[in-house]
Amino acid sequence: MTARFAPGSRVLVKNDWPEERGPCHIRTPHYLRGRAGQVERVLGAFRNPEDLAFARPAETRVLYHVVFDQPGIFPADGKAPDKLLVEIFEHWLEAA
Repeated sequence: MTARFAPGSRVLVKNDWPEERGPCHIRTPHYLRGRAGQVERVLGAFRNPEDLAFARPAETRVLYHVVFDQPGIFPADGKAPDKLLVEIFEHWLEAA
C-alpha cells in the first residue's frame, strides 16, 4: 500500500463527526478535527481499528505521525515551540 502523504506534507484533519451518525469507534481525537498539521513520519499500513472494534472486516490503511503546533490546539497550555505528535490514519487526512 502506497502512502498518499510524504513526511513534510501539510495535512488537514477532516472535520467529520461520525459519532453523530451512530455507534462507532474513532481513533482521531475530536480536538484535532479541522486542524492543520504536518506529516512527521509514515508508520506503515495497518488494519483499520475503527472496523476491528466492531469485529467487521477491516481494510488496511496507512498510519502517520502528524505533528501540530501545540499553542494552536491548547492555547492556554502550549507555548512555542511546543508540539503535539499524534498517530492518524490516512482516511482522516486531506491535503492542506
